[in-house]
Amino acid sequence: MKSVPQKIQDPDRENNATVDCQFENNSLVQELFGSHHSNLARLEQLLDVSIHPRGNELTIVGDEHGVKDAGDVLEVLYDRLERGLGVTQDDVDAAVRMSGEMPVKKKNAQITVHTQNRSITPRSNTQAAYLRAVDDHDLVFAQGPAGTGKTYLAVAKAVEMLVSGSVDRIILSRPAVEAGEQLGFLPGDMREKVDPYLRPLYDALYDMLPGPQVVKRLENGEIEVAPLAFMRGRTLSNAFVILDEAQNTTAVQMKMFLTRLGENARMVITGDLSQVDLPRGIRSGLRDAMETLGGVQGVAFVEFGFADVVRHPLVSRIVKAYDSVENDRRASAPYEKADNRNRSAGKGNDNT
Repeated sequence: MKSVPQKIQDPDRENNATVDCQFENNSLVQELFGSHHSNLARLEQLLDVSIHPRGNELTIVGDEHGVKDAGDVLEVLYDRLERGLGVTQDDVDAAVRMSGEMPVKKKNAQITVHTQNRSITPRSNTQAAYLRAVDDHDLVFAQGPAGTGKTYLAVAKAVEMLVSGSVDRIILSRPAVEAGEQLGFLPGDMREKVDPYLRPLYDALYDMLPGPQVVKRLENGEIEVAPLAFMRGRTLSNAFVILDEAQNTTAVQMKMFLTRLGENARMVITGDLSQVDLPRGIRSGLRDAMETLGGVQGVAFVEFGFADVVRHPLVSRIVKAYDSVENDRRASAPYEKADNRNRSAGKGNDNT
């Protein structure tokens, strides 16, 4: 018997579909089903199916699409367990989220980033496309809402390449836009002044590597975390370079950063164009670069959406709600301006 689920599909008398799945490895089945069958319960909730386990077998009942998706998800998760990876409820959610044809889902699930602290697999099809783009291109732009894993996955790839010896160092950078002209008034030396703006990058590093290693690699220069302004005049060779929060760069800053790319270097630019903190009237360097470099060979662009948010499910709904309100405001802006002009003209007539 093969080590993947064997499925036989038959319609029942209530026009529902039924699929029987059988798994060869009993020890893996326990983890696949979850404690008290929690993973199966999650699948039932997400796909609106009924799952009836019997030892190392189970029957899935529901509409045709839901039953097929549930069977495909279980096959992806079982394959994950066979490769020595765990299965949590987040992994169940991710497998469901990565809907589509089975070969694509399985191919995406098999993409794994290995770091010393953990092995990371994509939790959406866009994340899978992102990881493939980083493997295949020297320069990758990733744009989309918060919580989609843009920065986290970039840091994971950087750590993987550093540990494997593919690059000699990691350089992580961010514009310290929020500090503005007040940076000099913050207490401490320069590193202490800018560290609060770089904290998300440190958090990702400590998730990938043991703490003592992060400290050691920071001290010996294998990992460098620095504000964007420190990049001017440098050539970044044999390095994995990440610019985070790139929506807050100006066009001039972005061009400066991109032209730092040296020999045997990989560069990933991440940002969210819905959260630009630049002063009004200043064009985002991220938007400018994406429009300027659209046809340049060797550059990849990955666009994340609300469906790719992998934090708490409520985060996706929050981001979507804010975006909807912002779109409504943009749509009504021309009419509001016209009304203001009409009112101003009317006041002028009253005074004559």
